[in-house]
Amino acid sequence: MQAAFGLMKVFITRRIPQEGMKILSAAGGCEVSQWDSDEPVPREELLKGIQGAHGLLCLLSDKVDAEVLEAAGPDLKVISTLSVGFDHLALDEVKKRGIRIGYTPDVLTDATAELTVALLLATARRLPEGVEEVKNGGWSSWKPLWLCGYGLSGSTVGVIGLGRIGMAIARRLMPFGVKRLLYSGRTTKANAAEVNGEFVPLDTLVSESDFIVVSCSLTPDTQGLCNKDFFGKMKPTAVFINTSRGAVVNQEDLYQALVSGQIAAAGLDVTTPEPLPTNHPLLTLKNCVVLPHIGSATYSTRGVMSALAARNLIGGLQGTDMPSELSF
Repeated sequence: MQAAFGLMKVFITRRIPQEGMKILSAAGGCEVSQWDSDEPVPREELLKGIQGAHGLLCLLSDKVDAEVLEAAGPDLKVISTLSVGFDHLALDEVKKRGIRIGYTPDVLTDATAELTVALLLATARRLPEGVEEVKNGGWSSWKPLWLCGYGLSGSTVGVIGLGRIGMAIARRLMPFGVKRLLYSGRTTKANAAEVNGEFVPLDTLVSESDFIVVSCSLTPDTQGLCNKDFFGKMKPTAVFINTSRGAVVNQEDLYQALVSGQIAAAGLDVTTPEPLPTNHPLLTLKNCVVLPHIGSATYSTRGVMSALAARNLIGGLQGTDMPSELSF
């Protein structure tokens, strides 16, 4: 893995789990430089670090646009992102330069599905409120309607985007006694029969579901999909969950829907921006649970992601097959 006059130069934009670093070290032939921090690389450091690089290993928080690619120069062969999402990459700019992209799908499916179910239950059953009441002395005598929420048994669940993660979520929800599983998207899914999934128009899903789970990709069609009109069609007892991408939701419209009682509650693992400012209106609401984008945050999953990102990077540098190459 030699460049014309020496080692292949690789820039890594963050500290990553050791599983990936060990693979890069064992491969040899790489001169690795790294932004040695758990915090995102500053823009100026990214532009400096990528100069003359043959490979880039980046994260979802790193915006790789024309400016970054120009700073890299003509030797950049591969971008390996430690994520399943790739909306932080300027695909048109990458493509016209003939740069390959590796990403990490599949390996985070189970962890994200587990977190989605946990978030749904925590939101619907008001767990954060309950914990706070215990801590602040609000827990007194038993009251018939105190901290009552909504259960899954006998409910209708709507999943927007029944892909790998959407299907994994559906499989985990069905044993709770869900009566109907609705889904919408571009096409019907052959494996939807496994969860008795009904392919319906989006309007039908929104108006009939007791729980709505968003697990679609961020595209021009889905950006801002969940807006005032969307929330206006939901049941006032419905719970909204988003673990896909923050930009799928119009957060101002969501806030109004929650404040007005148009919908019952919302749980978000993704927001716009990330991190969400601490003074954001959504954080003032008891019926909105916001997590810091931790869908894939298990030790094992992050380790596997790191290893896969490293193998993708090496494949791109060597001009061989990448375990998970993005076709675009």
